[in-house]
Amino acid sequence: MGQNMMITTKRLHLHTVLPDEYLLLQQDLTHPELWARRGFTDPLRYFATNPNPLEYRAPRVAANPQFAKYLLRVAVLKQSSIIIASAGFHNAPDSAGMIEIGFGVDKAYQNLGYGQEILHGMWSWVVNDPQVKTLRYTVSPDNLVSQHIIKNLRFNLVGEQMDERDGLEQIYELSSENYIVNFLGKSS
Repeated sequence: MGQNMMITTKRLHLHTVLPDEYLLLQQDLTHPELWARRGFTDPLRYFATNPNPLEYRAPRVAANPQFAKYLLRVAVLKQSSIIIASAGFHNAPDSAGMIEIGFGVDKAYQNLGYGQEILHGMWSWVVNDPQVKTLRYTVSPDNLVSQHIIKNLRFNLVGEQMDERDGLEQIYELSSENYIVNFLGKSS
């Protein structure tokens, strides 16, 4: 599970945002040198035009560069090599093995199945980490699209929390073992 590894789905490559790239993003969300050496582009100016978690993720990567593989990835279309989304876990797995995901898709690419594809790509990768025991997804009760996605994935509603930024959120969880059985066709 190296830093510069890529997750591949049917239509996307999910590239880790590397520690030095966080520094460029902090200088300029559309820095011209940002993705040049990675072989993809950002014509949508994704981080400049969409909500993103950089203010939370950058300090975590600065303190623990080895966490970069968990914290933020850009979703790049295979067909055109452009960034259309981002996803990442809020932090490395906690002491109980829980890991919480967040993601966003540019408006021009919403309602085309990319959100669910990103979730499956990220979760299919992270459940191979022996530290990860529980997958968590939090969502506003008013976010009907995300509610539909998570309910179709058979995650369990385990509670609610008040997020200082996002307001009331419902907490959904699924064990990594159940994810493997339900979606990767493997049994333990």
